[in-house]
Amino acid sequence: MRITVSFNAAGVRCAGYLYLPAESGPVPCVVLCHGYSGTMDRLFDYAERFAAAGLAALVFDYRGFGESDGEPRQLPDIDAQLVDIAAAVAFAREHERIDPGRVLLWGNSLGGAHVITVAASDPRIAAVVAQIPFNGFPKKVEGRSTGDTLKLLGAILWDALRGRLGVRPYYIPMVGHPGELAVTASPEAEQHIQALTGGQNTLWRNTVAPRGLLRMMRYHPAESAARLSCPLLVCVAAEDRETPLENSRELADRAPHGELRVYPGTHFTFYTNPEFRDRVVADQIDFYRRTSASV
Repeated sequence: MRITVSFNAAGVRCAGYLYLPAESGPVPCVVLCHGYSGTMDRLFDYAERFAAAGLAALVFDYRGFGESDGEPRQLPDIDAQLVDIAAAVAFAREHERIDPGRVLLWGNSLGGAHVITVAASDPRIAAVVAQIPFNGFPKKVEGRSTGDTLKLLGAILWDALRGRLGVRPYYIPMVGHPGELAVTASPEAEQHIQALTGGQNTLWRNTVAPRGLLRMMRYHPAESAARLSCPLLVCVAAEDRETPLENSRELADRAPHGELRVYPGTHFTFYTNPEFRDRVVADQIDFYRRTSASV
């Protein structure tokens, strides 16, 4: 069963959907958190799989994205997103069908960093899955020239200045072709866009206010991983260029109860390959069952 829900996050309405399993009584709940420019509709498949396994699943859009309120739109604000996740956790704990002592976090890409950060400050979180998590930018972005990097930095600074002046953001594409001004510029741009839309109707938009990248340059979830009291499972791709394996490995290594699972493929294999996802989600469900049963 899927029901439409909303909750208040520091005065902003965040919209979401709660998937409930057939089991009666309080059940564990997975709170799913999307990535940098994502929207919750890309996580519906995960939520359905968790619910089929007997876990409740809550998906939602961060403020300024998808179905949620908030201005300006399409602005990834790390600090505000952390507030939104904490509000989602509070909402889940108050629901009559959910066991408040068995709330689990799941995050993808930048959301993978967020769930570690939130759990480090909330000892009641039962377990965390961080899938292809952000833990610092790659040292070198393949295919991006020095000139391209300078253009992107200029866009970031211009957008940040506009933010200080209180005027409309300076938007750029999230995904573009090599040489284009975009957060991610790749020869596989069309495939990346297809992966992010899933070839379906989606509220995801290929546009973003780039000022959020400044905050990401100072965002180090590995420091939070070292403070986790709950188990952490990090799921990564061996050939990931966006969130490199060595960066993600640090999260599992620094967590007191960290596990690392490495799968063949790239960052976008997690989005595009259903058979691959079957294997990954099965591992995640097994992890949640093991950890939530011991709470």
